[in-house]
Amino acid sequence: MTAFGRTPSRGGPPAGAAETFLAEPHVATLTTLRPDGSPHVAPVRFTWDGDAGLVRVLTVAASRKARNLTAAPDGGRVALCQVTGPRWITFEGTAAVRADQGRVAEVARRYAERYGSPPPAPPGRVVIEIAVDRIMHLNT
Repeated sequence: MTAFGRTPSRGGPPAGAAETFLAEPHVATLTTLRPDGSPHVAPVRFTWDGDAGLVRVLTVAASRKARNLTAAPDGGRVALCQVTGPRWITFEGTAAVRADQGRVAEVARRYAERYGSPPPAPPGRVVIEIAVDRIMHLNT
């Protein structure tokens, strides 16, 4: 445990209460960087694949978050934070936009499992995949 009760880790799935917290149907915020370097923060629903170390967000290719990542060389660094009351978890990593429909379908399945209903299915749907290399959490 570090100062202020934050528990950082590198890669690998969170354990115990953090996994339970990630299974709850909460919304998170995803922070990407615009081409001018300013932050863009958007509310998102997401799935966590602890075995693969990936956070996945469904969106459309025309969204600001997807365009920010597409414009960044080699994707971009992002942070995704789920907060509920005094509990929070933040994932940091490198993100990439994937248009593969097999990946989109798998994330939609996981999304429906987590949130109890299927996600919207607008045209141009893509997946933002975040290869997590840092996890911080408190009270989880």
